Amino acid sequence: MVRLQKLPTLSIIIPTLNEANHLPLLLADLHAWPYNHELTIVDCGSRDLTISIAKIQGLDVIKSPEKNRGYQLNLGASNTKGDWLLFLHADSRLGPRWVKNLYKIIQNKTSRNFAWYFDFKIKKNNLEFRFLEKAVALRSHFLQRPYGDQGLLIHKELYNNSGGYSSLKIMEDIEFIKRITKKTKVKSIRENIYTDAIKWSNTNIIKRAIKNAKLRKKWKQGYDIDKLAKEYN
Repeated sequence: MVRLQKLPTLSIIIPTLNEANHLPLLLADLHAWPYNHELTIVDCGSRDLTISIAKIQGLDVIKSPEKNRGYQLNLGASNTKGDWLLFLHADSRLGPRWVKNLYKIIQNKTSRNFAWYFDFKIKKNNLEFRFLEKAVALRSHFLQRPYGDQGLLIHKELYNNSGGYSSLKIMEDIEFIKRITKKTKVKSIRENIYTDAIKWSNTNIIKRAIKNAKLRKKWKQGYDIDKLAKEYN
């Protein structure tokens, strides 16, 4: 008699703050996952319909006492039971092959030794966005520095051994990836994740890249994180 291998469970964690316009679209993508999973919303004080949307869908909603994405992400992780953790921003959309590619990863025992990210894309036909996507791909692969808007798939054992997300209002993704890459590599899921074009359409990409680089430099120099968050926003 052939014994079927039990598929590891998946816990999906989404931090939110007034994401009613985005959340239903991401949830529609996530409904395609046909295997055992849990989906947790960690909200830090939404005043729109975010929580109502989550509850109508029957999702677990954790109310964060702090408006702090790093805190929200770690709070969500500590309240989940899955073997694998998938962290996503609420304004994301997933490509059509995400179920197939994630399935391949989590059913392979060697995959737990690495962390995994999606390929950054923007659904708009501006030439500058194509350059931005290429730059992000190079940074993610060669510098091993994917950012939070690319999602993060990680086995819970590696998550805990790497210390989890720190309670940072910004830079929580960079800080955590730096700790992960001291232990192992990050690899591409080989599927796209599409971020909301609005936050890129209303800004000069080069100026924003320079500003973000300056903020990262200040952060490395120990600049106050609350002041950095105000500058970023």
